[in-house]
Amino acid sequence: MNIERVVLTTLSLLLALSVNASTDTLAIPDNIRLPKDTATRRLLLADLHTLLAHTSATDSTNPMVMPSDALEMSALLDEVKGIRASNKYKDDNFYKAYLTNATMLDDSSYLIQVSYTGVNDGTPLCRASFTFYAKKSDAHFYFFSPLRLNTQLWKSRKINNTTVYYKKEINTKKARAYFDMIARYDKRLGVAEPQTDFYCADNFHEAMQLAGIDYKSDYNGYTHNTLGAKNKEHQLSVNGTLTSAFTRFDPHDLWHERLHNVVSTKIIYRPVDEGTAYLYGGSWGLSWEEILSRFKLYASANPDADWLALYNESRNFDEKGKYPLNTDFVINALIIKKTEREKGFAAVMQLLSCGKKEPGNENYFRALETVTGISKADFNKHVWDLIASE
Repeated sequence: MNIERVVLTTLSLLLALSVNASTDTLAIPDNIRLPKDTATRRLLLADLHTLLAHTSATDSTNPMVMPSDALEMSALLDEVKGIRASNKYKDDNFYKAYLTNATMLDDSSYLIQVSYTGVNDGTPLCRASFTFYAKKSDAHFYFFSPLRLNTQLWKSRKINNTTVYYKKEINTKKARAYFDMIARYDKRLGVAEPQTDFYCADNFHEAMQLAGIDYKSDYNGYTHNTLGAKNKEHQLSVNGTLTSAFTRFDPHDLWHERLHNVVSTKIIYRPVDEGTAYLYGGSWGLSWEEILSRFKLYASANPDADWLALYNESRNFDEKGKYPLNTDFVINALIIKKTEREKGFAAVMQLLSCGKKEPGNENYFRALETVTGISKADFNKHVWDLIASE
């Protein structure tokens, strides 16, 4: 036998034993029909233990994931990560893992289902249930997501760098507008458009089912949401929002999504984030030009406006509108427009990443003076100049 296989088998069995002795135990109810062959049964359970134990490890590489399905399994296993913990009951291991199904599909393949359930005052509380497939290869069982099997009869279409998977029909015009907008946003952010597999689910419930999430209490009541994963070369999206009609996408929200792929929300200053979204994607169905027009009407009606005070207040200047439009967001859009034109988007990124909002927006005003030369003392004058220039 190949020495690498021997080492991997030994490590897998040792890890399974250590998992059994810890809080990561996988419980096997008496009614579960396991493989009759003792060696197969032991190997399948050992490899399943290894798979689940690695979801809490800092190393993102899981040795029991089928390499050809790494991205799809990454999306699924991300949902398993941290699943045992309960904030409500202040217990990091409140939810226990139970094997609920191990169905043999052929001599080397199994369908595996695992649920995570806790008990409070005698009442069982199910947190989640997941489905994996297992296939034996090179003396081990490797696991893969049901996503490809669940969509094997779907159609596909290539748009830019994205392969779009859908059931029967797709709104090609809307889909192309969506992916073209992604390309424009990513170009502005200085990132290459990734190769992407994009699955059009009808809603988030279907997206979860496709990916192998039978149930997760965290998502109770979610109609629209998306699952995904990415590595350096590739990206996966199981989209439960847009459907194959592509009529639900919002340029404003899409900008936030693309920006947050590049800059951590931990360091983003929200009013500038929103300002960029106003400028590049509008808001509430209004274009930037429409927002700016309403803002200029407000400015004309308030010639003595103190823009510094209104900025810090984040005043809604469109009180008769259906949705709020914030003064600080529009002011930042004006500043961003001028800054990008004169200094490029890298300067805008400095403003975007100046940190979470501090009292009095002090971190913002420090960054603003550094990047643009606009000080807090002359902020009001500069805003009036920006309005006049539009």
